[in-house]
Amino acid sequence: MILASASQTRAKLLRDAGVTFDVAPARVDEEALKQSLLAEKASHRDIADALAELKALRVSASHPGEWVLGADQVLSFDGALVSKCESLAEARNLLLRLRGKTHDLISAMVLAKNGAPVWRHVEKATLAMRDFSDAFLDDYLAQEGEALLSGVGCYRLEGRGAQLFSRVNGDHSTILGLPLVPLLSALREQGVIAK
Repeated sequence: MILASASQTRAKLLRDAGVTFDVAPARVDEEALKQSLLAEKASHRDIADALAELKALRVSASHPGEWVLGADQVLSFDGALVSKCESLAEARNLLLRLRGKTHDLISAMVLAKNGAPVWRHVEKATLAMRDFSDAFLDDYLAQEGEALLSGVGCYRLEGRGAQLFSRVNGDHSTILGLPLVPLLSALREQGVIAK
């Protein structure tokens, strides 16, 4: 199997689950697709699914006969789709907006073979940020640094970012961007991993 993603978190989830795979990140213009779908009034769920499919199909087209996994995650907050931050100043502003409020992480996966989607799954987790202090936020940003910019919400729930939350509803692997249990089931059904 090929993982069409450069995400180290997704790769770690798969490795830890005992799945053997290669990595071939899809080179796609995610922002252009998002903006096009938003203009068409697509749901955030459909946007996550379309991004995962685009990645899977792009890599699958150049790897005939191989199983390819495309995955993506979007953050939905207050009716808007939140994009990754470019700087720690942007991250600080985002976390101030999310503070004391609830947002959704929508994770989508598409398995493709020979340039066609074979299986797809979309799952949502809802996270409530606590009303943390400005001092906590400044310390958090100083400790975590620019590594935060790799995630759409500027937090890593598997690390210090867990301290930002008062409540989390959803599967942990969904929050990390790869709903593992349904994926493993699909991989078994397709014969990619042992039953």
